[in-house]
Amino acid sequence: MWLVTDFGFFSVVQKPGDAEAGTLTVRARVRGDLEALRSRYLPTMGPVRESKATDYRFRARAPRAAVAAAMALAIERIEYANVKARIRKTQGPARERVLHDVWAALLPLQRP
Repeated sequence: MWLVTDFGFFSVVQKPGDAEAGTLTVRARVRGDLEALRSRYLPTMGPVRESKATDYRFRARAPRAAVAAAMALAIERIEYANVKARIRKTQGPARERVLHDVWAALLPLQRP
């Protein structure tokens, strides 16, 4: 699952070993995104691991229920009408431009 929030971009997956441990792996391209997630919503997330050999350079594991609760809380706290404008304000124009490119790439999905 991809999640684009006003504090970071995440890919949440169930990697080998997660099912048995009751965890999910939260991946990010930027370490600071995972740190923001931990400080705002997910204090039980494990240590951030870095690997230049993986698709997502940064990743951490967290209890599945805690990830779900963190995402629900983030949704409950939404107080903006435009996510790209909010990202520009909270993360800067460079990040907003990248997210605009993602928005534009997905636009053809709604066209017949």
